[in-house]
Amino acid sequence: MSNEPNSKAMSYSLIDFLKFLIPSLIGISLFMVPVKSGEGITIPVALIANLLTETLAASIPTIAVILISLSVIGTIVAVLFKPRVIMESPFLNRLFTVNKFWLVARLVGMIVAIITLLQAGPEWIYSENTGGLLLYDLVPILFSVFLLAGFLLPLLLNFGLLEFFGALLMKVMRPVFTLPGRASLDCLASWVGDGTVGVILTTKQYEEGYYTKREAAVVVTTFSVVSITFSIAILQYMNLDDYFVPYYVTIVVAGLVAALIMPRIPPLSRKADTGYDNVKITVENPIPQGQSPLKWGVSEAVSKARKNNGVLGTVREGFENVLDMWLGVLPIVMTIGTVALVIAEFTPFFTILGKPFEPILALMQVPEAGAAAQTMVIGFADMFLPAVIGSGIESELTRFVIAGVSVTQLIYMSELGGLLLGSKLPLNLKDLILIFLLRTIITLPIIVIAAHIIF
Repeated sequence: MSNEPNSKAMSYSLIDFLKFLIPSLIGISLFMVPVKSGEGITIPVALIANLLTETLAASIPTIAVILISLSVIGTIVAVLFKPRVIMESPFLNRLFTVNKFWLVARLVGMIVAIITLLQAGPEWIYSENTGGLLLYDLVPILFSVFLLAGFLLPLLLNFGLLEFFGALLMKVMRPVFTLPGRASLDCLASWVGDGTVGVILTTKQYEEGYYTKREAAVVVTTFSVVSITFSIAILQYMNLDDYFVPYYVTIVVAGLVAALIMPRIPPLSRKADTGYDNVKITVENPIPQGQSPLKWGVSEAVSKARKNNGVLGTVREGFENVLDMWLGVLPIVMTIGTVALVIAEFTPFFTILGKPFEPILALMQVPEAGAAAQTMVIGFADMFLPAVIGSGIESELTRFVIAGVSVTQLIYMSELGGLLLGSKLPLNLKDLILIFLLRTIITLPIIVIAAHIIF
């Protein structure tokens, strides 16, 4: 058996190898290689997204309202009438078939978006500090980033790059993060793609017996990280584009420290090492004897690239990615964002919740600590809200801290939290609240230290 992978690897031609190498290098260059622009250092995807946003600035809010309305119409049709065209399509079924809570959330998002676009209704909904801030400032950035990322992410996901790094990291995951090697694929899929991708991958493997309850809970709450895509959007909104490289290095370091600590403390450490619904746990196969992780990784990567669906399949997947983010995420951001901004603008709710962080931030010598304190907790509702509320803060150091913490907190109810609670994974609301607070406590000092070094 151990010789089979060796012969398999040797059977690949140069063309097969290039099918893995070229798309992966293009993907890395678009998403991970910093470039100089007229305004400073950024990455190619962010640069193109900025140009697209500027070109379509006047049209994007109207287009977004149309997309959000289509999301609501499709969801109502799917939930009430269950037409065959939606039920029999895995993509449309996943996109439109949601529970009543998310149906209402999408509906509220549509109503808020229409009121804001037409400026017809209560001013506290569409004002420039509530709905208007989202529809005219945040949504255009999301629209452009989602469009580009949706089509370009398959370059990172579908041509063997994850399999390659998965093999290289296999011997690291168990001793360092208490996880099987295959978890590295989930982690990388989240990091370069989307946290929801990691959750879906983890859920499937958990139900099939590849993860225990503890391992599945650790992966989805520790490694289903905020993607590069969302990180770019946050940084752009905070007007910190020039600091992408130090920013991303900072959140990677903070995320890794949290990943070392979180699996070893409650509530994650107390999850049972048993399978889903008495499913037998499948023991992970090691790298074949006599084969190096690098050679095995190349073999697996090339094998993945050979199975790719080709140009049409990649384009179709990219199109589905874009629709999934446009129709699935935009209405929820509009709903959660507006509700939270209205609460933040007209009530002291988040100010009160954030008060304990004010002396902590002041002790850490973070400027405008009072204004920044409320952003430390509002991220539980939605990851973008700390950036929305903190974008008016003058100090670049403070905005950097807010942008970093909002990304590393990880648990936000508008998408990932709702997905976790709606899945079969062994997590409840109490777990998510505790994990959110623990991640904030762990990552905040690291990000503040980095901010003081950078600024």
